[in-house]
Amino acid sequence: NPMLKDLIYDERVNVVQHIDKWQDAIAIAAKPLIDDHSIEPAYVDAMIDSVNQFGPYIVLDDYFALPHAMAKVGVNRVAMSLLVVKDEVDLLGQPVNVFLVLAAVDSTSHLDALANLSDILCERENLQTFRAGDKKDIISLINRY
Repeated sequence: NPMLKDLIYDERVNVVQHIDKWQDAIAIAAKPLIDDHSIEPAYVDAMIDSVNQFGPYIVLDDYFALPHAMAKVGVNRVAMSLLVVKDEVDLLGQPVNVFLVLAAVDSTSHLDALANLSDILCERENLQTFRAGDKKDIISLINRY
């Protein structure tokens, strides 16, 4: 099963200054996965629909969201991509800077990568590294875990 560093690398990390709507943030965060055919556009719609249906459950930590949806629709392989928005995006009342898209093909193959992510987020200063939006620092941080 892939680790976080196998799924998040330079081409899958983007940093932007401002995005008006959380729906656009999810779509932009997922774009590298559409571009490399890991997911289909239908998966982006499914992620947005999930938030509309269940609320801001994807906000896992202060300023950190993990957009995802059921694996049935539009996922071709396990994949992740990361978007940092320097200005906070309002996600149904939750301020978010970091959007880490998870595309899972089943209920287990992505768990090692999520365990890595959990280890990273346990260290509070690591969240600041993500929020600062320096691509090299983010990749370096992920590669340490």
